[in-house]
Amino acid sequence: MREKLRNAVRARPAAAERFFSYMQILIGCVIGAAAYPLFMTPNRIAPGGITGIATILNHLFRWPVGTVSLILNMPLFVIGYKAMGRIFVFRSFIATILFSVLIDLLPLKPMTNDPLLGTLYGGVMLGAGLGIIMRGGATTGGSDMIARMVHKRFPFISVGSFLFAIDCAVVIAAGFFIGTTEALYALINIFLTAKVMDVVIIGFSGNKACFVISDRWQEISDRIIQDMGRGITHLMSRGGYTGTERPTLLCVISRSEIMAFKRILREIDENAFVIITEAHEAIGDGFTNLRDSGAKPQ
Repeated sequence: MREKLRNAVRARPAAAERFFSYMQILIGCVIGAAAYPLFMTPNRIAPGGITGIATILNHLFRWPVGTVSLILNMPLFVIGYKAMGRIFVFRSFIATILFSVLIDLLPLKPMTNDPLLGTLYGGVMLGAGLGIIMRGGATTGGSDMIARMVHKRFPFISVGSFLFAIDCAVVIAAGFFIGTTEALYALINIFLTAKVMDVVIIGFSGNKACFVISDRWQEISDRIIQDMGRGITHLMSRGGYTGTERPTLLCVISRSEIMAFKRILREIDENAFVIITEAHEAIGDGFTNLRDSGAKPQ
């Protein structure tokens, strides 16, 4: 009896997480799909991938973008089922059907006939929608599956490189069948969509990863722990020129703490060698909790 109760308690959070994932997929599909009738289809913007091909066919034959996109995606899901994993493919299948249907059925009129505004606002909406869908553990494009399958068969071809090649091919086709101006707008749209997706998935991180090399590493480490309340990791390293062994200090801080961090270094060792770089996402004690980071159980 107790074991059944424990299993029930464990099942509730998992069910809630799955529900939240599917809600993200639904919301993302609505936002992303709305970008087409509002901004992109009226201005003949082909944003790469399968939907880009569908946009070109819409321009040539007036075929609906969503329906054509769905038809082109179906064989890819059948082929990619084993390569991608059952849960991911199932969620992506649901997302693709929903996304494609909404493109054609959302009762939305174009908001602008200015191709630049359509490119910019369409890219933002599409990137936000796709980012939310990916946070829900799915994708909407068959091109992503093609890229993963190609990478699995030919590991020297990265997923990103193959996706970029597909997008370039679609843009070239758009330039040939629609117009060079529309193709140039499509390049802007693809870039903006990718950037917005990154922001939605990773977030606006102001965190910095700081590496410090100093002979007075122990004093610096103690001061940062005491004055700033930040943890320090000691990475054992050896100087390439001197051969001296000493720790390299690693500390992740927020943007607002940079000046306090530099002040401590200046007071203890103004000759310390310091590298401060972007930390796209910091998860753990003092930063984002793993549960809130978008990593959901399958």
